[in-house]
Amino acid sequence: MNDEHSMDEKNLVVTFYRSSGPGGQKKNKTESAVRIKHLPTGIIVTATESRSQFENKERALQRLRERLAALNRRQKKRVATKPTRAAKERRLSAKARTSERKRDRGSFDD
Repeated sequence: MNDEHSMDEKNLVVTFYRSSGPGGQKKNKTESAVRIKHLPTGIIVTATESRSQFENKERALQRLRERLAALNRRQKKRVATKPTRAAKERRLSAKARTSERKRDRGSFDD
């Protein structure tokens, strides 16, 4: 990974908050949801699935790793290809049909 996209602790802001949804008193009292912000890139990931703060933090860190890896991945260069003879013929025949249809719309002679 590049230096700018490293997973250093100093580049992360980890916050814990109460997750929403069903779960009753246990879920309403504990701050088990995790939000991690990666400062150099501004990427924010969250995890609220588990009632365990530790598990949610691990999930969020894994998601952040995946997002950073996707950011560092290079896209393949596009390879230019030529249209096949059949494709050229189809295009030309469609063009001829359209041209004929437009020609038939011509002005009326009174």
